[in-house]
Amino acid sequence: SPTLVDSLLEHDNTYAPFLPLLAQATSPEEAIPLLTSTALTTLLARESTSNPKGRPASDAALPILYKYLSTLAKSSDSGLQDIAVTGYSALLRSRRSRELFWDHRDVTIEPLISILRTAAGVSGSGASAASLWSSSATARGGEGFINGGIDLQLLYHVLLVMWQLSFEGAAIGDGLEDEYDVIPLFTQLLRLSPKEKTTRLLVSTLYNLISGNPKSLLPAAALVRLPTLLQNVTGRHLTDPDLIEDLTALSELLEEHTKTQTTFDQYAAEVESGHLRWSPPHRNTVFWAENARRIFEHNNGHLPKKLAEIIAKPWDNDKQVLAIVCNDVGCLVKEVPEKRQQLERLGLKTRIMELMAEPDESVRWESLRAVGEWLRYSFETK
Repeated sequence: SPTLVDSLLEHDNTYAPFLPLLAQATSPEEAIPLLTSTALTTLLARESTSNPKGRPASDAALPILYKYLSTLAKSSDSGLQDIAVTGYSALLRSRRSRELFWDHRDVTIEPLISILRTAAGVSGSGASAASLWSSSATARGGEGFINGGIDLQLLYHVLLVMWQLSFEGAAIGDGLEDEYDVIPLFTQLLRLSPKEKTTRLLVSTLYNLISGNPKSLLPAAALVRLPTLLQNVTGRHLTDPDLIEDLTALSELLEEHTKTQTTFDQYAAEVESGHLRWSPPHRNTVFWAENARRIFEHNNGHLPKKLAEIIAKPWDNDKQVLAIVCNDVGCLVKEVPEKRQQLERLGLKTRIMELMAEPDESVRWESLRAVGEWLRYSFETK
């Protein structure tokens, strides 16, 4: 009862008797830790509303409970997963509980992103986000399910947690994008969203994150064609006034951004995102003639350094990224040959020569073309 909960919270060591019971868990199905987690969730959820700033006792208990709930979230049992995410949702009512949730994201957020990636029709992490960027994933779930057999109710609850977390969007938006590719992931989920209630959470979360980090996340959203998708979503028969309001606000935000973007801005944003695709600038000879020198000068030469970072990765699930960097470096050498030593110092020439032995045909071809640009100057005095 609320009275019992409030009286328990008056003690300095409210959580001490419960925490050892969580530590005893050897499997997610064990009854005593499950019941303990329910009791702890009730207490900590109550404290998050009655004492939003937290106190040492709750700050110590929350990460332990988060860790236990993450074992349920990682389970293959959708019922246990749902217990975890509804527990998270009850706990994330205060800024302090959301901060701690983010601080322990390897435990808390990682399993949720895994569920969302499965629902989006992709799996794994890092380079395997290829299908998110190409929009190639499709919804294949049966009635009441989406991709990977993810229950729609579970999907809704996971999205609810991410939406609650997005109220700290200004602080965590860049981190979510850098670590989890959240903009392409949520864009793909929005494309597949089967229900208005999931669409509402996706649009609202995207708005919270992007409006909190416009400089970095507006370009990321434009890259994955979110503005076009929002036009399609607007064409659906929507009835929820909150959804319509957020959709309008997000569309206006993106429209204002795309109006002011140059082709160079789009290219720079794509490189900064760390994930390249064959967007128009890469094959556009006019773009390279006009912008190659600017690429070296922009932000103290940051873009060539970023290209070196990108090509250093294996990209096992998206080899086209390697081909695109080879193409871009070849264009830079062709247009600004006097800067080729700068590229060599970044390790780009060595890495591109390695890629000449790559099994993927497109990577081999683009690396040969790039090396060919260097060979034009091989007999010149450096």
